[in-house]
Amino acid sequence: MSSTVVPDLRPESFTIPGPPPGGSGSRRPGTPGPGPRPAAFRPDIEGLRAVAVLAVLGFHAAVPGLAGGFVGVDVFFVISGYLITALLVREAVTTGRIRLGEFFSRRARRLLPSAALVLGTVALAGAWLTAPLRRTDLEYDVLASALSVSNWRFVAQQTDYLAAGRDPSPLLHFWSLAVEEQFYLVWAPLLAVLVLLTARAVRRGRAVRATVAVLTALLTLGSFALSLHWTHGSVSLAYLGTPSRVWQFGVGALLALLPWHRLRGPLPLRLLCGWAGAAAIVCCVLGYDAATPYPGYAALVPTLGAAAVILAGTPGRDGGGPVAGAPVAGGPGVDRLLAARAPRAVGRLSYNLYLWHWPVLVLAEARFGVLGWPVRVALTLAAVLPAAAALRWIEQPLRRSRTLSELPRRGLSLGLAAVVVPVVLALVVGTGTLRLLGPAAPVDMLGLPPGSPDGTSLLSRTAAPLRSGPTVPDAVQARKDFPPDGECEVAPAVTVSPDCRFGAPGPDRIVLLGDSHAGQWFSPMLAIAAERNWALEELVKQGCPLPELTVVNPQLGREYRECDSWRANSVARLRSEPRPRLIVIASLNRYTDDQQRLADGWERTLAPLRELGVPIVYLQDTPVPGTDIPVCLSGHPDDPGACAFDRARAQWPDPLAQAIAAGRMPGVRSVEVNSVLCPGEGRSCPAVLERILLYRDDAHLTNVAAVVLTPRLERLLTGAGVVPARTEAGADGWTQLLRDDFDGPAGSRPSAADWQYDLGTCYPGCPAAQWGTGEVETMTDSTANVRLDGRGTLEIAPTLENGRWTSGRIESRRSDLTPPPGGVMRIEASIALPDVTGPAAAGYWPALWTLGSGLRDGYTGWPAIGEIDVMEAVNGRDSVFGTMHCGTADGGPCQEPKGLGSAEQPCPDCRTGFHTYAVELDFTPGAEQVRWYLDGREYHRVTADRMDPATWDRAVHHGQFLILDVAMGGNLPAALGATPGPATEAGHPMRVQYVAVSTRGGGHS
Repeated sequence: MSSTVVPDLRPESFTIPGPPPGGSGSRRPGTPGPGPRPAAFRPDIEGLRAVAVLAVLGFHAAVPGLAGGFVGVDVFFVISGYLITALLVREAVTTGRIRLGEFFSRRARRLLPSAALVLGTVALAGAWLTAPLRRTDLEYDVLASALSVSNWRFVAQQTDYLAAGRDPSPLLHFWSLAVEEQFYLVWAPLLAVLVLLTARAVRRGRAVRATVAVLTALLTLGSFALSLHWTHGSVSLAYLGTPSRVWQFGVGALLALLPWHRLRGPLPLRLLCGWAGAAAIVCCVLGYDAATPYPGYAALVPTLGAAAVILAGTPGRDGGGPVAGAPVAGGPGVDRLLAARAPRAVGRLSYNLYLWHWPVLVLAEARFGVLGWPVRVALTLAAVLPAAAALRWIEQPLRRSRTLSELPRRGLSLGLAAVVVPVVLALVVGTGTLRLLGPAAPVDMLGLPPGSPDGTSLLSRTAAPLRSGPTVPDAVQARKDFPPDGECEVAPAVTVSPDCRFGAPGPDRIVLLGDSHAGQWFSPMLAIAAERNWALEELVKQGCPLPELTVVNPQLGREYRECDSWRANSVARLRSEPRPRLIVIASLNRYTDDQQRLADGWERTLAPLRELGVPIVYLQDTPVPGTDIPVCLSGHPDDPGACAFDRARAQWPDPLAQAIAAGRMPGVRSVEVNSVLCPGEGRSCPAVLERILLYRDDAHLTNVAAVVLTPRLERLLTGAGVVPARTEAGADGWTQLLRDDFDGPAGSRPSAADWQYDLGTCYPGCPAAQWGTGEVETMTDSTANVRLDGRGTLEIAPTLENGRWTSGRIESRRSDLTPPPGGVMRIEASIALPDVTGPAAAGYWPALWTLGSGLRDGYTGWPAIGEIDVMEAVNGRDSVFGTMHCGTADGGPCQEPKGLGSAEQPCPDCRTGFHTYAVELDFTPGAEQVRWYLDGREYHRVTADRMDPATWDRAVHHGQFLILDVAMGGNLPAALGATPGPATEAGHPMRVQYVAVSTRGGGHS
């Protein structure tokens, strides 16, 4: 199965290599300043820097074919480890110590002034070229870069899925400077301590090199193992983290520590080593791309390639080496090519060119939008001008200054100033930007009309026109306007969602299932569930497509296996839990542009969900702007229209919606609000609509927008028949909990939002065969057995085929039907019994009845859980029954299995016409009872004093669910003298005009 890059956050946005190391060990002979005796100059290494920086520049300029140019950073790290370690060890061997002050002074005046110039320029240019909301992030980047901790800031951002869609930082490339500085802040003092410990050794040089080599080897192996581990778990941490990069410095250090110069080896072998190393680097530049798991094992190739090139040019035993363009190994070696004038010129410029090119590219795109690769190449070439100027007038003069090099503290003071200046600039610009944006106050929706339910507008139309004013939320608020679901939207590394249920207890609930585009509907779904006294269960995972697709996750940097595990675990959880009332699914619609592949993925995911027999609603994906809307709006506060985005690119074809509309997905309904979010037929979609800022980033709705859409969603769901209408108290004080008038096309099924089917001959697990009553039929969900007649009536009809009886039995999905404390609940239905009598009716057993909700947890516990038979009739007799069951299965207070019944109630025309059957559960304190009614006349009553309090409590003090069915045969018809036989006629339905459940009163303890 092919892989797809997760589009919420592309890997290219963080696979950005770092700058060349800028160590001072490559200083030419005769460079001013104290320090250890300089080594012979290596022009081939200067040329190797050119290869590294050109690879990086080509990658950043998006030059076709150079997608692996990010490996240039690995080359830089190897060079740095080789030169700096060689310098430090040489000083230790020749002087017996390492002067840390002088070491850091040299690095400070070599690296920090040029970096400070870039940071200061970016801090000031950002105030002009970037939008205010982006500017605040940029100034924080300046602070982190100046303090050499930017890699950890970017690690935090790249591992944060909620930061997806942000524009790249102009200082993202400073991460490698931070890695290098952090490494040498530890490495140089560590070597200094080791030198002190070995200073008295007889053969000091050999002791120092051996000790440092052993330590380096251990650190290199440990760091490489950590890099492999992090590459598997978090690619951003592996790529940007200092501990996972130490091994590349270590490889360079081992080149400087081990006696490679003593290896005479034949000249052809050295030539082959150099060319093989160069070929490895080139192959990585051309062959790697964003899908390559990196660093991991893949980083070995460019790292060892760089080491091979350096090794091939290592001076011989006499210490001789190349000078000013002379080849190292002699013959046609790669060192001869690298030591040529042009590569060395680029190598000298590499550090400053690296510093300048990326801010030029990013700030240009911030101002003018996305640019093509030819323009990016031109801008990269333009960056040569400030880079050359910085080299000529800043880096070289400061590095060669005798005044600065005489005393280490002067170089350190210069470095401190180079840190302080950009920090101050960032604080000044950042403070001004915060004042401009204003505080992130709570969202205030006062003065705005409520959301419109009819879909003609976002907000309800009122007599008074909508007043102009600021957007709600504003740009700063929108950035943090997430659904209030806590930790329920699980991170990429998590494979099992926590138990995230909100609202009323009990099994009745809406399940919200999908990725973050499902999570954005948390608030509306919770409100809709709460109105019906249901719960909301959230199963949402970041960046995880709900259709079964294989994708690459940018935070993990590899195939998103956790997504596949989470998807399977979520479906298994739904199978094992009590069935919900409704499953709402949603997912980003652009994990792939292969429509057939997406359709197949949906089919694989929905197949097990549809088997649950639960209504499923697909909430079509909302428009994806593709640009950071709050940032755009912060730059155009008075012109929201400037942030509108292209309609065609924001709304992709939706194969699932098409399949549902074509009837190829039975049991799945589709609803959409895009006609509200992007109204009309124009070429663009709005970012702000009727003062509501719709998007919190480049892809997700603000929570305010989702809340405003709640009435529209509620109407769509009720219109689809998957949730009942709201319950409101009438003038008579009754509050309706459930009502179904069975409206619908002839031959269709009853509302799946209100009813579910019992199938077969027993409950799941078959705790009682033949439904525990000896019935002979098999219950089905066929419309031959349960159907609407198209005139507002439900029909349940038994059928006979090949000697096999089938019929229908449906239960209310709600199982929380109960009186309020101290109140009354009334269950009522208008029913016409099957119009058949005499021998033709032998075995007919129509009924409306209830069971306690606890029965659904394993379908055991009858009769203690309680059963109330609102209406029963058998064998076509002109009579009906009302009965209560409770207690124990044999005898007990309810005289089981007979129950506390009413005896037969005459009803001569109950087969030919509709009659009203009702039962009331009255929880009036001290007088609790159950009452039965036929056409408003009470004919039976069971009071609480008929049994002990514990039995009564277990029978009625809990939620109930309703059952409508027509059984065939069984104990009761047989007790009254008839069983299904040859004369029994099939096909006579029980007809139901409505079922209603209402409550009244309560409030007493």
